[in-house]
Amino acid sequence: MAAPTTEPTTEPTTEPSSLTARAETGRAARRSLPLAEHARVPEGGRAAPVEGLDQQATTRVPELVPIRYGRMIASPFAFYRGAAMVMAHDQSRLPNSGLRVQMCGDAHLLNFGLFGSPERRLIFDLNDFDETLPGPFEWDVKRLAASVAVAGRDAGLGTKQRRAAVLATVAAYRESMREFAVTGTLAVWYARADVEELRATLAKEFSRRATDRALARAKTRDGQRAFNKLVRMIDGRPRITSAPPLIVPVEELLPEADAEELVESLNAVVMAYRRTLQHDRRHLLDQYRLVHIARKVVGVGSVGTRTWVLLLMDADRAEPLILQAKEAQNAVHARFAGRSSYTNQGQRVVVGQRLMQATSDIFLGWQRTTGVDGVRRDFYIRQLSDWKASVAIEALTPQALTSYGRMCAWTLARAHARSGDRIAIAAYLGRSDRFERALTDYSEAYAGLNEADHGAVSAAAGAGRITARTGV
Repeated sequence: MAAPTTEPTTEPTTEPSSLTARAETGRAARRSLPLAEHARVPEGGRAAPVEGLDQQATTRVPELVPIRYGRMIASPFAFYRGAAMVMAHDQSRLPNSGLRVQMCGDAHLLNFGLFGSPERRLIFDLNDFDETLPGPFEWDVKRLAASVAVAGRDAGLGTKQRRAAVLATVAAYRESMREFAVTGTLAVWYARADVEELRATLAKEFSRRATDRALARAKTRDGQRAFNKLVRMIDGRPRITSAPPLIVPVEELLPEADAEELVESLNAVVMAYRRTLQHDRRHLLDQYRLVHIARKVVGVGSVGTRTWVLLLMDADRAEPLILQAKEAQNAVHARFAGRSSYTNQGQRVVVGQRLMQATSDIFLGWQRTTGVDGVRRDFYIRQLSDWKASVAIEALTPQALTSYGRMCAWTLARAHARSGDRIAIAAYLGRSDRFERALTDYSEAYAGLNEADHGAVSAAAGAGRITARTGV
């Protein structure tokens, strides 16, 4: 297996002999690991989920860990969202294809969604890269496929409906990868899911009125809306409003001297992180100054990592810029797929995101800082809100779940085609439906394991083994 790297895979020449050799690489991988083998799930010897989650908790903010557990036990799908570490361990115990791509690492349904491109168009893409790392392409596909099965169970869909949705999702990945295999390199790189072009498809599932309303609503979720929601004027100065435990201004977290030190540290982070931006975007950032910060609780799996809301204002204090600095820890697959070649985990996230996304936030960058506790931590930084929106999984009909799964699968295939050998992967998957049938069986079986793990963690909370704070 190749040494791990988060640099883009060098594209081999496209001479016929080279294309043939790359296709043969995929067929050889299939002989080594037949497609039907992907139906297997780990049998016996699985680590108790509470142990793995407890291990993760040791590097997180202690008072926030109960919120994470509370959010995870809300439902099996919520548990699945927070249990990327559990699935990474499970995947490592099975043979893999050896066909490596830049993985998202946590490619479940809710880690896809809408956001604004620099050209101010709505696009649909992957939107969470905390676990991005090079690894076997099928680990991402299995994470996506199983999330369809888990979401279908949460939505009360029957077995046939769930299996049909998973089958269609994985088929879309295989078919899309085969299309990308015969597409020019630049065309693959420029491919994107522009929502305006998808409007007709979306309208078939959600009605044109509902689609237009949802897209219009997404465009209102920008920095100004976030400012209006989060910030109040106090003594003539903009300040992030306290809403503990989810949003806590820095002056409420630490003694005055430590708070001032943290503000200085994060201000230095903003000034230093600008070096990771393009020159024109550095110029744009230079027109803003940091005026206030607060800690924010985000997501499910990310709860407990140190995440800061950074309020910046321009020189006239007429326009806000709200950034999010989110702590980046080691990827959950690092123990199994190999560590990143980047020692800064924020850089790992940013490089992976830029490689996998069709286009990325103009303020996306990274930096390392030393906290008031003397511990060095890595962060990646982006806008808090930039036309971001996602679907309500629990409200999807069987047909909508199928269509949404296919959209996610096309997007994942496009991301993998950019970073891995799309010709080898397409040859591995072949023309038949064996891969999707195997992953449909896998997904149903893994959804069962996930329900059992959710039950175990819920029972641990009920018994007082862990502390779970619900409703937060």
